[in-house]
Amino acid sequence: MRGRNRFPKPRRSAVKEWLAIIVIALSVAVLVRTFVVQAFWIPSASMEPTLKIGDRLLVEKVTPSVRDLHRREIVVFERPEGVDPELKDLIKRVIGLPGELIQGKDGKVWIDGSVLREPYLPKGVVPTDFDFGPIRVPIDAYFVMGDNRGSSFDSRFWGTVARHQIIGRAVLRIWPVTAAGSL
Repeated sequence: MRGRNRFPKPRRSAVKEWLAIIVIALSVAVLVRTFVVQAFWIPSASMEPTLKIGDRLLVEKVTPSVRDLHRREIVVFERPEGVDPELKDLIKRVIGLPGELIQGKDGKVWIDGSVLREPYLPKGVVPTDFDFGPIRVPIDAYFVMGDNRGSSFDSRFWGTVARHQIIGRAVLRIWPVTAAGSL
């Protein structure tokens, strides 16, 4: 038994083990991407200055299925009807919640008769650049707007986003590295 491994592994068995490991790893990756977290990139200026063109984000997909979304959360959702078919998904901030009456007047966003405070908007940005509404948000939907109100095609134009269209909640910017962090 000199120079020989006492328990040689047949080559075929090792190949089967590696194939099983690869299949399991790919299956786990697909499951995580489908149900837990997915990376997205920002294609437009509609969320500036919060998010810039080219930013990469991680979007967690669990929250929309276990709880209602909160005002001010940033969400990714499927393209609503009437939006350019070349766009697959959009990203905006939740402004109006189910059942609320939302309106834009006098350069402000009003919810159920009260002005919405929007501390995430930079100084000098008008909360809405034109009047809209009033709109009653359906029970199973959200009213969303981009932070760059003058360059955002959002619920003011095409209406609310149904709950089932919400893909997930943006939680972390991962690129560029210099701006990485939670949202």
